[in-house]
Amino acid sequence: MSLLLAIDVGNTNVVLGIFDLSQGPESPLVCSWRLATSRERTVDEYGLSALALMRHQGIEAGQIQHVAISCVVPPLHPVLMSLSRNYFGVEAFYVEPGVRTGMKVLIDNPAELGADRLVNAVAGIEKFGAPLIIVDFGTATSYDVVNAKKEYLGGLISPGLKISAEALFQRASRLPRVEIAAPERLVGRNTIQAMQSGIFYGYVGMVEGILGRLLVECPGSKVAATGGLARVVAPHCTHITHIAPDLTLDGLRILWFRNQGSRK
Repeated sequence: MSLLLAIDVGNTNVVLGIFDLSQGPESPLVCSWRLATSRERTVDEYGLSALALMRHQGIEAGQIQHVAISCVVPPLHPVLMSLSRNYFGVEAFYVEPGVRTGMKVLIDNPAELGADRLVNAVAGIEKFGAPLIIVDFGTATSYDVVNAKKEYLGGLISPGLKISAEALFQRASRLPRVEIAAPERLVGRNTIQAMQSGIFYGYVGMVEGILGRLLVECPGSKVAATGGLARVVAPHCTHITHIAPDLTLDGLRILWFRNQGSRK
């Protein structure tokens, strides 16, 4: 069995996914795991964590024939490239300016587009078609817009839900930390309920407001959600029609296949 290890490195989480390449470009995701992102972790710490998770699923290092990486944390770039060489014996495919995407990028400086946003757009077009708006609920919440010609137009970036809540906890000394979750009722009957409702529905309102404006400018667009908090927030947003938590991993698989002919 020939397997592809896809690694998506975000500011909060490192997500690992395994694809079975024997089934071609539509290879399914076999399994995935989520680790906390740490800039201080060594190659060996990441490598041993990956091996332990894989062995728990009955996957050995020798079955990994290819590695694809998307990373928005520059200090971890050399760490993950070394992990690929040292633990799997392969040179990783790294998403960076110049990779073959099959998609025009129409922003002012395409080289500054984050790898995660690029990968999400490629996967979103493949999975849902165009025009399309992708909302990625991560450390930041990003909104990426693709027109009917499958061209990447740009988007918006706002503070993520956890960052917004953390600002409230730090600046309001008498307010306790609360779990970020959909509350049982809108009107809280105590401080904790009131905070949960305000944080959660305040954020939902922001997302709905931005999407409403985007849909006026880009009528007919499908709206897909991904990212660690997609399953928490998206069900409460009327404009979001699709939830795809593994969209970035799927994008890494698609880009790996598209770039095989051009790799040295």
